[in-house]
Amino acid sequence: MGIGELDREAHVPGGTGAAAAPRTLAEALRARGDEGLAALLRARPDLLSPVPNDLTQLATRAGTRGSVVRALERLDRFTLQTAEALAVAPDPAPYPVLLALLTGDDGDPDIEAALPRAVEVLREQALVWGEDDRLRLVRTARELLAPSPQHPSPTGLGPTVSESTAGMSPGRIQEILAAAGLPATHDPVSAVAALTDLFTDRDRMGALLDTAPSDALAVLDRLVWGPPYGEVTANPAPPVRWLRDRGLLLPASPRTVVLPREAALHLRGGRAHRSPEPHAPTLAVLREYRPQVVDNAAAGQAYTALATVEELLKTWDQGGPAVLRAGGMSVRDLKRTATALDVTEQVAAFWLELAYGAGLLASDGEADERYAPTPAYDDWLDLPPAERWARLATSWLVGTRTSGLVGGQDAKGRALSALGPDLDRGAAPEVRRRVLTLQATLPPGVAADPETLLARLRWERPLRGSSAGGAGAPDQGAGTATGGRGGPSGTGHGGAYGAGAGAGGAYGTTGTAYGTGTGTGTGTGTAYGTGTGTGPGGGTGATRSATGHGPSDLRSRLALWTLAEAELLGITGRGALASPARALLNLPLAEAAAEPVAEHGVELSVAAARAATLLAPLLPEAVDHVLLQADLTAVAPGPLRRPLADMLSVLADVESKGGATVYRFTPGSVRRALDAGRSASDLQDFLTAHSRTPVPQPLSYLIDDVARKHGHLRIGAASAYVRCDDDALLGEILADKRSASLRLRRLAPTVLAAQTDPAALLDGLRSMGYAPAAESAAGDVLITRADAYRTGPRTAPAPVPDGPPAPDGTLLGAAVRAIRSGDAAATAVRKERPDAPARAGGELPRTSPAETLATVQAAAMTGSAVWIGYVNAEGAASQRVIAPVRVEGGFVTGYDHTADEVRTYPLHRITGVAELADDQV
Repeated sequence: MGIGELDREAHVPGGTGAAAAPRTLAEALRARGDEGLAALLRARPDLLSPVPNDLTQLATRAGTRGSVVRALERLDRFTLQTAEALAVAPDPAPYPVLLALLTGDDGDPDIEAALPRAVEVLREQALVWGEDDRLRLVRTARELLAPSPQHPSPTGLGPTVSESTAGMSPGRIQEILAAAGLPATHDPVSAVAALTDLFTDRDRMGALLDTAPSDALAVLDRLVWGPPYGEVTANPAPPVRWLRDRGLLLPASPRTVVLPREAALHLRGGRAHRSPEPHAPTLAVLREYRPQVVDNAAAGQAYTALATVEELLKTWDQGGPAVLRAGGMSVRDLKRTATALDVTEQVAAFWLELAYGAGLLASDGEADERYAPTPAYDDWLDLPPAERWARLATSWLVGTRTSGLVGGQDAKGRALSALGPDLDRGAAPEVRRRVLTLQATLPPGVAADPETLLARLRWERPLRGSSAGGAGAPDQGAGTATGGRGGPSGTGHGGAYGAGAGAGGAYGTTGTAYGTGTGTGTGTGTAYGTGTGTGPGGGTGATRSATGHGPSDLRSRLALWTLAEAELLGITGRGALASPARALLNLPLAEAAAEPVAEHGVELSVAAARAATLLAPLLPEAVDHVLLQADLTAVAPGPLRRPLADMLSVLADVESKGGATVYRFTPGSVRRALDAGRSASDLQDFLTAHSRTPVPQPLSYLIDDVARKHGHLRIGAASAYVRCDDDALLGEILADKRSASLRLRRLAPTVLAAQTDPAALLDGLRSMGYAPAAESAAGDVLITRADAYRTGPRTAPAPVPDGPPAPDGTLLGAAVRAIRSGDAAATAVRKERPDAPARAGGELPRTSPAETLATVQAAAMTGSAVWIGYVNAEGAASQRVIAPVRVEGGFVTGYDHTADEVRTYPLHRITGVAELADDQV
């Protein structure tokens, strides 16, 4: 049965409900209850900015292009396919016609079961209105989804016969009828209708195609699933000429022909889409572990994350790298940071952005601007380890800074640098939370397959990927996408909305893989590197290369970065979601549900506290001792307590890290402790108190020897000078050729002057093997502190939202009441005075001041309501329905039905007043 036959069958006269059917979207919204309006505003929060005055304004705003595009971007694939089918259906379309477009002639029980929900979602979001016998897609959505030469339809269908023959000469139309075996008609309209009936009649259309040459059928096969356009020469081949003569190919331009929609639907078996997807893809299991193994692996990675952030910021205690003029770090400084942390540059960028997003790192704002830890970093260090991790994880979860973009280019071709601008992506928090929530649908200890996870995300938001320059829809025919990259066979959704050229990414330009890889060995298995991205441990698989083999759309890349970053941060362990992460997301900790639902009303800080409570027992306990060895090393058998770790980091250098940290004592490290104000006896006592083994004799000799030499040379500012009680030592320095660059000269037997600054002089003499000490103008030794430099108070960068925030219940309730009240005022029927001039609908009433005063006084005495026009102090005009209770002193006080509260209005700002009709009182 064709669409035309279904349409006629669905419009049998005498149908019920025709008289009450809404004529406009505003009327359809007016028929909704408060819950229906609240559901619309919850699904499309952009309609609340600002709150509409009435339902007519709400309907108008819901039909604007920007709002419709945002709503379409949040539809899942099947609901979007339903809207796309409505866009190529007659307007209005009965429900059977829509069902036939999605199921085809053969039918599909899964689609029949899923379609009511899809239609209900479209109707709830005001993208579709009307009853099932007259479904209407809002005009803007139809313009976006319907086919046109500039924007091919995502269905791959072309224009209708009526649209394709517009402008064609009547004689040419009659020739097509004759070639198709149809009788001639008296006018072009009936001729087009006859041709349309032929193409929608299954039997007659089948008989016509039975007479087609095989080459002509091959041409149709190439066009049937889209794109429906093809180029022809001035003298087309016989198969094309046969199709063109019978209207199966109609001219779209002098050198282009198009397959009419009705003919294409016949060839497709009535289906608008090649592969409707009524159900979301199922997540596949990659690996399965015991939950305890996952939690322990995640806890180990969480501890590593804390140590890495602490190590990073400790190296910047005296001031970090300079801030570029355009903002951010230079590539050279990023490489140095990566080398210091012994990680790749992309991983270093992640740790930098994580610390920056948590407010632990910022620029100092000085003239020679540099990065440095903030005062919040010191407060963070004082927290227990589990709470420190919870703060990092929380800032990552809600932050919009995207470290994966570092190394890429923006829309203008400028490089994106770490800590620089243009790294915010509003979709990042939503994608991160959704990826983790999907992982929570699996039982504890189970890791999801990244490929199926990406497929699920694409199904849930197909347009979000394509609008960022993503791949085309999977059900398209061979062709080239407009505004996006062509999919396996088709035109990308990006073309329909003109949203091509998506955001740049780090890996599309540098060719570096950033993802999770299948590894061997032991560990957590996250890989950041080039090529396939194999990492240690049983990690999650399917690393995406960005040299054209990985996903090009931003949403998929965000999902892959989320998997890798969650593993680094300890939110997942071996690819599976850990228990503390479930608490952080407000998800159940027991067996997984089909779709976990977060607890409403739970603040993120409360969830973070729960996560920290679960993580604390899994982290290793801090120890208060080390093991000193005769080879000038110290072994820390676990994480050290804060005072011990701080002092040991000054007194010794870290030689290796792992389950146990090895520190090495050197002359330079001992001198560093002496510069910090410690004496040799202090250092000896410290080591004796915190070592489980006796202090080795070589270490005691090292400390005493460095202390004996320390401070004999004193350096101050002249530009700079050197003084020493031993004039022979100064003579030795002058005679040393290595001191030539310091440009020293003797001012007195015990004083040398230098033409360089004190810091350079200190470094120069230390490189020559001496142990000088800086002194103040008063001659006292200057003590350097490792944590001396901090920025001023800084707040963490605010996330850049992806559209307006979701409204809470209080705001929704107030907005619905305001819209209802405003609509009641706008639609209230007024009494018209016999002598009053005609007034256009919606125009403010106009009465004289005397008439206004008399009318409101009468209403106050009778307790009735009146309709007024009011202009506020800003000059904004509005209509209101009020019930006056008092009129005095040039003001009227009454209950405002529009605002649902008692208000007072100056009489001189009331433009006019009218009584309500009797049935409105």
